[in-house]
Amino acid sequence: MSLLPGKSSKSPAGDGDSAHRPSGRYAAAGVDINAGRKAVELMQAAVQATHTPNVVAEADGFGGLFALNDLPPQPLLVASTDGVGTKVKLAAAHGRWQGVGADIVNHCLNDILVQGARPLFFLDYIAVDKLVPENVAAIVTGAAEACAAAGCALLGGETAEMPDVYAAGSCDVAGTIVGLVDRQALLPRRPAMRPGDLLIGLPSSGPHTNGFSLIRRVIEGRDLRMLLEDGALMLDALLAPHRSYLPAVQSLEKAEVELKGLAHITGGGLVDNLPRILPPGLRARVDCRSWDVPPVFRRLQAWSGMDGVEAFRVFNMGIGMVVVAAAEEGRRALRVLPGAAVIGALGESDGSEPDVTLDGLLSEIGIQ
Repeated sequence: MSLLPGKSSKSPAGDGDSAHRPSGRYAAAGVDINAGRKAVELMQAAVQATHTPNVVAEADGFGGLFALNDLPPQPLLVASTDGVGTKVKLAAAHGRWQGVGADIVNHCLNDILVQGARPLFFLDYIAVDKLVPENVAAIVTGAAEACAAAGCALLGGETAEMPDVYAAGSCDVAGTIVGLVDRQALLPRRPAMRPGDLLIGLPSSGPHTNGFSLIRRVIEGRDLRMLLEDGALMLDALLAPHRSYLPAVQSLEKAEVELKGLAHITGGGLVDNLPRILPPGLRARVDCRSWDVPPVFRRLQAWSGMDGVEAFRVFNMGIGMVVVAAAEEGRRALRVLPGAAVIGALGESDGSEPDVTLDGLLSEIGIQ
Protein backbone atom coordinates (compact mmCIF):
# COMPACT_ATOMS: atom_id res chain seq x y z
CA MET A 1 0.00 0.00 0.00
CA SER A 2 1.33 3.39 -0.97
CA LEU A 3 1.04 6.65 0.90
CA LEU A 4 1.23 9.44 -1.62
CA PRO A 5 0.84 13.23 -1.57
CA GLY A 6 -2.76 14.35 -1.62
CA LYS A 7 -4.19 10.94 -0.71
CA SER A 8 -5.95 10.46 2.57
CA SER A 9 -5.46 6.71 2.71
CA LYS A 10 -3.65 3.76 1.24
CA SER A 11 -4.61 0.13 0.91
CA PRO A 12 -2.69 -3.14 1.08
CA ALA A 13 -1.66 -4.63 -2.25
CA GLY A 14 -4.17 -7.32 -3.11
CA ASP A 15 -6.47 -8.85 -5.65
CA GLY A 16 -8.62 -5.83 -6.45
CA ASP A 17 -10.82 -5.91 -3.33
CA SER A 18 -12.33 -2.54 -2.55
CA ALA A 19 -10.82 -1.01 0.58
CA HIS A 20 -14.34 0.07 1.55
CA ARG A 21 -15.81 -3.44 1.75
CA PRO A 22 -15.62 -5.61 4.85
CA SER A 23 -12.37 -7.61 5.00
CA GLY A 24 -14.30 -10.92 5.30
CA ARG A 25 -12.87 -13.66 3.11
CA TYR A 26 -9.63 -11.82 2.35
CA ALA A 27 -9.05 -11.37 6.09
CA ALA A 28 -9.71 -15.06 6.60
CA ALA A 29 -6.98 -15.71 4.03
CA GLY A 30 -4.60 -13.56 6.07
CA VAL A 31 -4.85 -10.05 4.58
CA ASP A 32 -6.91 -7.46 6.47
CA ILE A 33 -7.63 -4.43 4.28
CA ASN A 34 -9.29 -2.57 7.12
CA ALA A 35 -6.20 -2.97 9.27
CA GLY A 36 -4.23 -1.38 6.44
CA ARG A 37 -6.56 1.59 6.32
CA LYS A 38 -6.24 2.05 10.06
CA ALA A 39 -2.45 2.01 9.82
CA VAL A 40 -2.63 4.77 7.21
CA GLU A 41 -4.84 6.90 9.41
CA LEU A 42 -2.41 6.54 12.31
CA MET A 43 0.66 7.54 10.29
CA GLN A 44 -0.83 10.14 7.95
CA ALA A 45 -0.04 13.28 9.94
CA ALA A 46 3.57 12.29 10.59
CA VAL A 47 4.16 11.57 6.90
CA GLN A 48 2.57 14.78 5.67
CA ALA A 49 4.70 16.77 8.12
CA THR A 50 7.78 15.73 6.11
CA HIS A 51 6.55 17.19 2.83
CA THR A 52 8.86 19.88 1.55
CA PRO A 53 7.79 22.57 -0.99
CA ASN A 54 9.13 20.29 -3.74
CA VAL A 55 6.49 17.63 -3.07
CA VAL A 56 3.73 17.92 -5.66
CA ALA A 57 0.32 16.94 -4.33
CA GLU A 58 -1.84 15.16 -6.85
CA ALA A 59 -5.12 13.59 -5.84
CA ASP A 60 -5.32 9.84 -6.47
CA GLY A 61 -1.75 9.62 -7.79
CA PHE A 62 -0.16 6.19 -8.06
CA GLY A 63 3.33 7.58 -7.60
CA GLY A 64 4.92 10.35 -5.59
CA LEU A 65 5.79 13.54 -7.48
CA PHE A 66 8.84 15.61 -6.58
CA ALA A 67 9.83 18.84 -8.35
CA LEU A 68 13.53 19.29 -9.11
CA ASN A 69 13.89 23.01 -8.48
CA ASP A 70 17.02 25.13 -7.96
CA LEU A 71 19.37 22.55 -9.41
CA PRO A 72 23.16 23.04 -9.22
CA PRO A 73 25.10 23.51 -12.49
CA GLN A 74 25.96 19.81 -12.85
CA PRO A 75 23.28 17.94 -10.89
CA LEU A 76 23.63 14.26 -10.04
CA LEU A 77 20.97 12.14 -8.38
CA VAL A 78 22.32 9.68 -5.81
CA ALA A 79 20.14 6.73 -4.73
CA SER A 80 20.57 3.99 -2.15
CA THR A 81 18.46 1.10 -0.88
CA ASP A 82 19.01 -0.82 2.34
CA GLY A 83 17.26 -2.72 5.11
CA VAL A 84 17.28 -2.78 8.90
CA GLY A 85 18.07 -6.50 8.90
CA THR A 86 17.52 -8.75 11.88
CA LYS A 87 17.66 -5.85 14.35
CA VAL A 88 13.94 -5.60 13.65
CA LYS A 89 13.42 -9.01 15.28
CA LEU A 90 14.97 -7.82 18.55
CA ALA A 91 13.03 -4.56 18.37
CA ALA A 92 9.78 -6.45 17.78
CA ALA A 93 10.38 -8.72 20.76
CA HIS A 94 10.52 -5.65 23.00
CA GLY A 95 7.93 -3.46 21.28
CA ARG A 96 10.53 -0.93 20.14
CA TRP A 97 9.04 -0.28 16.71
CA GLN A 98 9.60 3.44 16.28
CA GLY A 99 13.39 3.26 16.46
CA VAL A 100 13.40 0.86 13.52
CA GLY A 101 11.91 3.58 11.32
CA ALA A 102 14.71 5.97 12.24
CA ASP A 103 17.23 3.18 11.63
CA ILE A 104 16.31 2.68 8.00
CA VAL A 105 16.18 6.38 7.12
CA ASN A 106 19.48 7.28 8.78
CA HIS A 107 21.31 4.25 7.37
CA CYS A 108 20.28 5.17 3.83
CA LEU A 109 20.90 8.86 4.45
CA ASN A 110 24.48 8.22 5.58
CA ASP A 111 25.12 6.06 2.52
CA ILE A 112 24.45 8.97 0.16
CA LEU A 113 25.99 11.55 2.48
CA VAL A 114 29.42 9.99 1.93
CA GLN A 115 29.12 10.89 -1.76
CA GLY A 116 28.38 14.50 -0.91
CA ALA A 117 24.64 14.25 -1.55
CA ARG A 118 21.81 15.84 0.41
CA PRO A 119 18.52 13.93 0.71
CA LEU A 120 15.49 14.80 -1.39
CA PHE A 121 12.99 12.05 -0.64
CA PHE A 122 12.62 8.62 0.91
CA LEU A 123 10.41 5.59 0.22
CA ASP A 124 9.76 2.90 2.83
CA TYR A 125 8.87 -0.78 2.50
CA ILE A 126 7.43 -2.81 5.37
CA ALA A 127 6.54 -6.48 5.01
CA VAL A 128 4.76 -8.48 7.71
CA ASP A 129 3.00 -11.79 8.14
CA LYS A 130 0.09 -10.07 9.92
CA LEU A 131 -0.52 -6.34 9.87
CA VAL A 132 -0.88 -4.72 13.28
CA PRO A 133 -1.78 -1.09 12.50
CA GLU A 134 -0.18 0.40 15.60
CA ASN A 135 3.15 -1.34 14.96
CA VAL A 136 3.34 -0.33 11.30
CA ALA A 137 2.32 3.23 12.14
CA ALA A 138 5.05 3.40 14.80
CA ILE A 139 7.70 2.32 12.27
CA VAL A 140 6.55 4.86 9.68
CA THR A 141 6.29 7.59 12.31
CA GLY A 142 9.89 6.90 13.32
CA ALA A 143 10.91 7.10 9.67
CA ALA A 144 8.95 10.32 9.21
CA GLU A 145 10.59 11.96 12.20
CA ALA A 146 14.05 11.03 10.88
CA CYS A 147 13.11 12.38 7.45
CA ALA A 148 11.82 15.64 8.92
CA ALA A 149 15.05 16.10 10.89
CA ALA A 150 17.02 15.74 7.64
CA GLY A 151 14.76 17.95 5.52
CA CYS A 152 13.81 14.90 3.48
CA ALA A 153 10.29 14.14 2.24
CA LEU A 154 8.77 10.74 3.01
CA LEU A 155 7.26 10.57 -0.46
CA GLY A 156 5.60 7.17 -0.38
CA GLY A 157 5.89 3.58 0.67
CA GLU A 158 4.53 0.07 0.66
CA THR A 159 3.18 -2.07 3.46
CA ALA A 160 2.76 -5.70 2.40
CA GLU A 161 0.85 -8.24 4.47
CA MET A 162 2.06 -11.64 3.26
CA PRO A 163 0.89 -14.64 5.26
CA ASP A 164 2.77 -17.88 4.57
CA VAL A 165 5.67 -15.93 3.04
CA TYR A 166 6.79 -14.54 6.40
CA ALA A 167 6.85 -16.59 9.60
CA ALA A 168 4.43 -15.67 12.38
CA GLY A 169 5.48 -12.44 14.06
CA SER A 170 8.00 -11.57 11.35
CA CYS A 171 8.63 -8.10 9.96
CA ASP A 172 11.04 -6.73 7.38
CA VAL A 173 11.83 -3.04 6.98
CA ALA A 174 13.66 -1.54 4.01
CA GLY A 175 13.83 1.78 2.25
CA THR A 176 15.18 3.79 -0.66
CA ILE A 177 16.55 7.31 -0.54
CA VAL A 178 17.24 9.71 -3.39
CA GLY A 179 19.53 12.71 -2.97
CA LEU A 180 21.20 15.42 -5.00
CA VAL A 181 24.81 16.53 -5.39
CA ASP A 182 26.64 18.82 -7.79
CA ARG A 183 29.30 16.93 -9.74
CA GLN A 184 31.92 19.39 -8.47
CA ALA A 185 31.03 18.53 -4.86
CA LEU A 186 31.08 14.76 -5.35
CA LEU A 187 32.92 12.73 -2.70
CA PRO A 188 35.36 11.12 -2.21
CA ARG A 189 38.02 13.41 -3.69
CA ARG A 190 40.61 10.71 -4.17
CA PRO A 191 43.11 12.78 -6.20
CA ALA A 192 43.32 15.24 -3.28
CA MET A 193 44.19 12.59 -0.68
CA ARG A 194 47.78 12.55 0.56
CA PRO A 195 49.91 10.60 3.07
CA GLY A 196 49.44 12.26 6.45
CA ASP A 197 45.79 13.16 5.92
CA LEU A 198 43.87 12.62 9.13
CA LEU A 199 41.19 10.04 9.82
CA ILE A 200 38.64 11.64 12.15
CA GLY A 201 36.20 9.21 13.75
CA LEU A 202 32.65 10.25 14.62
CA PRO A 203 31.03 8.23 17.42
CA SER A 204 28.25 5.77 16.68
CA SER A 205 25.13 5.48 18.80
CA GLY A 206 25.59 1.71 19.16
CA PRO A 207 25.69 -1.26 16.76
CA HIS A 208 23.44 0.74 14.40
CA THR A 209 21.98 -1.86 11.97
CA ASN A 210 24.83 -4.36 11.70
CA GLY A 211 25.73 -7.61 13.43
CA PHE A 212 22.32 -8.44 14.84
CA SER A 213 22.22 -12.04 13.69
CA LEU A 214 25.18 -12.62 16.00
CA ILE A 215 23.92 -10.22 18.66
CA ARG A 216 20.59 -12.02 18.99
CA ARG A 217 22.40 -15.31 19.42
CA VAL A 218 24.85 -14.15 22.08
CA ILE A 219 22.24 -12.31 24.19
CA GLU A 220 19.83 -15.23 24.28
CA GLY A 221 18.92 -15.97 27.89
CA ARG A 222 20.81 -12.95 29.25
CA ASP A 223 19.41 -10.09 31.30
CA LEU A 224 19.06 -7.15 28.92
CA ARG A 225 18.05 -4.86 31.79
CA MET A 226 21.59 -5.01 33.12
CA LEU A 227 23.44 -1.72 33.48
CA LEU A 228 26.57 -1.26 31.42
CA GLU A 229 29.63 0.60 32.68
CA ASP A 230 28.41 3.83 31.05
CA GLY A 231 25.07 3.62 32.88
CA ALA A 232 23.01 2.54 29.85
CA LEU A 233 20.73 -0.48 29.87
CA MET A 234 22.02 -3.24 27.60
CA LEU A 235 18.74 -3.30 25.66
CA ASP A 236 18.78 0.46 25.15
CA ALA A 237 22.40 0.35 23.96
CA LEU A 238 21.57 -2.38 21.43
CA LEU A 239 18.44 -0.73 20.04
CA ALA A 240 19.65 2.89 19.96
CA PRO A 241 18.63 4.20 16.51
CA HIS A 242 21.24 4.52 13.79
CA ARG A 243 22.85 7.94 14.06
CA SER A 244 22.45 10.48 11.26
CA TYR A 245 25.75 12.19 10.40
CA LEU A 246 24.15 14.94 8.35
CA PRO A 247 24.35 17.52 11.19
CA ALA A 248 28.04 16.72 11.73
CA VAL A 249 28.86 17.15 8.05
CA GLN A 250 26.88 20.38 7.91
CA SER A 251 28.91 21.65 10.89
CA LEU A 252 32.15 20.83 9.07
CA GLU A 253 30.97 22.67 5.98
CA LYS A 254 29.90 25.70 8.01
CA ALA A 255 33.36 25.76 9.58
CA GLU A 256 34.81 25.59 6.04
CA VAL A 257 36.65 22.35 6.70
CA GLU A 258 37.65 20.86 3.36
CA LEU A 259 36.42 17.27 3.18
CA LYS A 260 38.38 14.80 1.12
CA GLY A 261 36.25 11.79 1.92
CA LEU A 262 33.67 10.21 4.21
CA ALA A 263 33.29 6.53 5.03
CA HIS A 264 30.10 5.12 6.58
CA ILE A 265 31.18 2.30 8.90
CA THR A 266 28.58 -0.41 8.39
CA GLY A 267 28.91 -4.16 7.78
CA GLY A 268 32.59 -5.05 7.55
CA GLY A 269 33.59 -2.36 10.03
CA LEU A 270 36.58 -0.09 9.59
CA VAL A 271 38.52 -2.84 7.83
CA ASP A 272 36.14 -3.21 4.88
CA ASN A 273 34.65 0.27 4.61
CA LEU A 274 37.67 2.58 4.69
CA PRO A 275 39.26 1.04 1.56
CA ARG A 276 36.13 1.89 -0.43
CA ILE A 277 37.09 5.58 -0.49
CA LEU A 278 40.88 5.32 -0.84
CA PRO A 279 42.88 5.75 -4.07
CA PRO A 280 45.60 3.32 -5.15
CA GLY A 281 48.87 3.99 -3.36
CA LEU A 282 47.34 4.94 -0.02
CA ARG A 283 46.32 2.91 3.02
CA ALA A 284 44.66 3.72 6.32
CA ARG A 285 46.46 3.28 9.62
CA VAL A 286 43.99 3.25 12.54
CA ASP A 287 45.06 3.51 16.18
CA CYS A 288 42.49 1.52 18.16
CA ARG A 289 43.70 3.18 21.38
CA SER A 290 42.59 6.61 20.21
CA TRP A 291 38.98 6.22 21.34
CA ASP A 292 37.17 4.32 24.07
CA VAL A 293 35.31 1.33 22.65
CA PRO A 294 31.80 1.61 24.19
CA PRO A 295 30.84 -0.97 26.82
CA VAL A 296 28.13 -2.53 24.63
CA PHE A 297 30.76 -3.70 22.14
CA ARG A 298 33.10 -4.95 24.83
CA ARG A 299 30.27 -6.96 26.33
CA LEU A 300 29.24 -8.44 22.96
CA GLN A 301 32.84 -9.32 22.16
CA ALA A 302 33.27 -11.05 25.51
CA TRP A 303 29.99 -12.97 25.32
CA SER A 304 30.59 -14.13 21.77
CA GLY A 305 34.18 -15.21 22.34
CA MET A 306 35.27 -13.66 19.04
CA ASP A 307 38.77 -12.27 18.72
CA GLY A 308 39.50 -8.59 18.22
CA VAL A 309 40.06 -8.79 14.48
CA GLU A 310 36.63 -10.31 13.92
CA ALA A 311 34.96 -7.88 16.31
CA PHE A 312 36.29 -4.95 14.26
CA ARG A 313 34.84 -6.47 11.10
CA VAL A 314 31.43 -7.36 12.51
CA PHE A 315 30.78 -4.18 14.53
CA ASN A 316 31.57 -0.49 14.13
CA MET A 317 33.16 -0.61 17.62
CA GLY A 318 32.02 2.92 18.42
CA ILE A 319 33.01 4.68 15.18
CA GLY A 320 30.11 5.17 12.76
CA MET A 321 31.63 7.60 10.27
CA VAL A 322 35.19 8.52 9.32
CA VAL A 323 36.17 11.89 7.86
CA VAL A 324 39.32 12.25 5.74
CA ALA A 325 40.81 15.74 5.98
CA ALA A 326 44.20 17.40 5.68
CA ALA A 327 46.31 17.50 8.85
CA GLU A 328 46.02 21.29 9.07
CA GLU A 329 42.21 20.97 9.19
CA GLY A 330 42.22 18.69 12.23
CA ARG A 331 41.97 21.22 15.03
CA ARG A 332 39.18 23.17 13.32
CA ALA A 333 37.26 19.96 12.59
CA LEU A 334 37.44 18.70 16.15
CA ARG A 335 36.15 22.03 17.48
CA VAL A 336 32.83 21.53 15.72
CA LEU A 337 32.51 17.76 16.21
CA PRO A 338 31.68 16.90 19.83
CA GLY A 339 32.91 13.43 20.74
CA ALA A 340 35.03 13.04 17.60
CA ALA A 341 38.65 11.94 17.71
CA VAL A 342 41.60 11.62 15.37
CA ILE A 343 41.80 7.85 15.01
CA GLY A 344 44.60 7.56 12.49
CA ALA A 345 46.07 8.81 9.24
CA LEU A 346 46.68 7.87 5.65
CA GLY A 347 50.02 6.44 4.65
CA GLU A 348 51.77 5.36 1.48
CA SER A 349 51.17 1.82 0.21
CA ASP A 350 53.09 -0.28 -2.27
CA GLY A 351 50.24 -2.75 -2.50
CA SER A 352 51.90 -5.41 -0.38
CA GLU A 353 50.38 -4.24 2.91
CA PRO A 354 46.74 -4.41 4.06
CA ASP A 355 44.55 -1.48 3.03
CA VAL A 356 43.74 -0.92 6.72
CA THR A 357 46.05 -1.54 9.67
CA LEU A 358 44.56 -1.66 13.18
CA ASP A 359 47.35 -0.59 15.54
CA GLY A 360 47.03 -1.34 19.25
CA LEU A 361 44.14 -3.71 18.61
CA LEU A 362 44.96 -6.37 21.20
CA SER A 363 45.69 -3.97 24.04
CA GLU A 364 42.62 -1.85 23.30
CA ILE A 365 39.99 -4.56 23.56
CA GLY A 366 41.72 -6.57 26.23
CA ILE A 367 42.44 -9.81 24.39
CA GLN A 368 44.51 -12.14 26.56
